[in-house]
Amino acid sequence: MQEEVDFVLEHCKEKMGAAIEHLDKELKHIRAGKATPAMLDGVLVEYYGSMTPLAQVSNVSTPDARTIAIQPWEKNLIPVIEKAILAANLGFNPDNNGEIIRINIPALTEERRKELVKQVNQEGENGKVSIRLARKEANDSLKKLQKEGLSEDMEKDGEAEVQKLTDRYVKEIDTLVEAKEKDIMTI
Repeated sequence: MQEEVDFVLEHCKEKMGAAIEHLDKELKHIRAGKATPAMLDGVLVEYYGSMTPLAQVSNVSTPDARTIAIQPWEKNLIPVIEKAILAANLGFNPDNNGEIIRINIPALTEERRKELVKQVNQEGENGKVSIRLARKEANDSLKKLQKEGLSEDMEKDGEAEVQKLTDRYVKEIDTLVEAKEKDIMTI
C-alpha cells in the first residue's frame, strides 16, 4: 500500500510543479518595462505554409533595456513578422529599416503598472487554484485507497504530506508573484 501512497504523492508533486512552471511562463509574458526576447515567445509567423515561432525564423535580441531587435534570416519575412507582431496584440509597434525590425518598449505609466500588478496577482491566484485542485485530487485518491484497505494512519500521514507540498508550492507562487510585482513597480 505504501507504493500507492508514494505514487499519489509523486503525481501531486508533478501537478504542483507544472502549475509553478506554467505561472513562471505566464509571468515572463507580462512586461515590466524592460525589453526581453521572451516577450515575443507567443508570436507565430507564417513560414512556408506553417505557423512557426518567431525565434525559429529570426534572431531576437535586446541591444538595450528599451529595445527588441529582430533580425529575420530571410528579408522577405520582414512584413510577415511585422504583421504577426501586430496580430499578437502585445501593444508593440514594430519599425523596420529593411534589414532589422526594432520594437521600442515604452516606459510604463503608473496606471499601467498597477494594471500589470493586478494581472500578475490574477495569474498567481490561478496558480494557487491549480495547486489546491492537485491537493484535492491527491486527498481524494488517499481516501479511495483507505476504502481499499489503506490504514487510517497511513492515509492521515499521506494527507499531511500533501498539505506540506501544498504549503511549499503556494509559498513558491507568492515568491514569484512578489518578485514580478517588485520588477513591475521598479522604475
